[in-house]
Amino acid sequence: MTNQEKIIRYEINGARRLSNYIWGSLMCLGGAGFLLTGLSSYWNFQLFPFLKLSTIQFFPQGLVMCFYGILGLFLGFYIWFTIYLNLGQGFNEFNIEKGIVRIFRWGFPGKNRRIDLQYPIQEIQSIRLDIQEGLNPKRVIYLRLIGNREIPLTRAGQPISIQEIEKQAVELAKLLQVSLEGM
Repeated sequence: MTNQEKIIRYEINGARRLSNYIWGSLMCLGGAGFLLTGLSSYWNFQLFPFLKLSTIQFFPQGLVMCFYGILGLFLGFYIWFTIYLNLGQGFNEFNIEKGIVRIFRWGFPGKNRRIDLQYPIQEIQSIRLDIQEGLNPKRVIYLRLIGNREIPLTRAGQPISIQEIEKQAVELAKLLQVSLEGM
């Protein structure tokens, strides 16, 4: 076994995905539109040329639009903040030479910003593959430790193809010399 075969490292993408960029932009634009429409009805001043202010009264429609606009802006800024921090980004490293499995992720700012878990390979009981199809598919590889603790190894969000996740699970089970469990 060569040195490269003794260490396998899987990079995990974080929040910097195309879908988050799209949702963050849509939430900010929609929130700004609702807020400006509500403020237009309050000031009785036409901020949008295509908007007929006579059809929108400030109380209750304009007030509700301001509320939804502020809520949409906060949600959009939150998504952009997670993109900026690249939450969830990290790696899974399986080092046979040192006998250690290392799972690293970036979290929210604070004392737990760096999530860095290390386990000896002897504590690994099995690799569990959880595949659920349907409207909201779920495809996750779990590292099952002694004591039935399970740690997810795959990224959240977009599911990986079935072929890719099965290939990765089989590769890990062979490398760690443990059983592969499926659901």
